[in-house]
Amino acid sequence: MVSVSVETAQQTEERLQRVVSEAESMVHEGLWSFEEFPADRPPALTADTLAMVRDADSWCRLVPAPSDGGDAERFGIFSFHFPDATDNSGFVGWLATRLKARLGTGVFVVCGSNRGRGGIYDYWGCPADLTAEAIKVIAELRAA
Repeated sequence: MVSVSVETAQQTEERLQRVVSEAESMVHEGLWSFEEFPADRPPALTADTLAMVRDADSWCRLVPAPSDGGDAERFGIFSFHFPDATDNSGFVGWLATRLKARLGTGVFVVCGSNRGRGGIYDYWGCPADLTAEAIKVIAELRAA
């Protein structure tokens, strides 16, 4: 179990720099999009479904984008698995702020948990045409 730190801004920066360096990261090949379904008809889980969420009106799943183009927005996806007992509190805001400052765009993040691989993991999506630049920013952060 990880307890969330109480720290100065400088300590937070140093801790999150370590977190990004130590996390297992992966770039998911291809383009991804969201498919939407009515709330009363949840979609089937498939082997290529990365995430599924819902609100009061609909279900939404993140899957490989259709090859025919379709009308859904397309995203590049990368992910992080964090080592066991790592305090990654604040990581999403920290990295999202850096990506926004460097790329001028926002991101979306879907989090989950897999205790067999350290606990919390994140799937990050950014506009497809900015994926290579986002990966470059992350590589720079990991190397710092």
